[in-house]
Amino acid sequence: MAHLLRIAAVTAASCCAVLIAAPIATSDPFEPVLSADLGSSTPALASKMIARLIVPPHHFAAFDSIITHESGWNTFAINPASGAYGLGQALPPEKMSSHGWDWQFNPLTQIRWAYDYMNLRYGSPEAAWVFWQAHHWY
Repeated sequence: MAHLLRIAAVTAASCCAVLIAAPIATSDPFEPVLSADLGSSTPALASKMIARLIVPPHHFAAFDSIITHESGWNTFAINPASGAYGLGQALPPEKMSSHGWDWQFNPLTQIRWAYDYMNLRYGSPEAAWVFWQAHHWY
């Protein structure tokens, strides 16, 4: 599994690099498909691709909803009011160190932590999402 995750991470990074480097024809009268915004969403896309390999398909929609609302899939997201950090907005952020020394910058570590947190605290990502919808936090 670790080998597959490394391949997925490299593939995601390679695909994103190709997309960013792809030339855009300026003489075309139509809007370009690629925009400057792609660069900022590239890490989020890569993180989401990695999550699809870790989170079982039947849990992914709820997991995705929570991560999207909590951090917008930004590995470095910080809540200025609480100090919560990362994809799953861990509070305190150091809790994620239980899943790896690289918790501050590795989306794989943060995804594993968030998925385990949802299962341990709520029983499943679906139950965590139900709670989130009622309280706007989890």
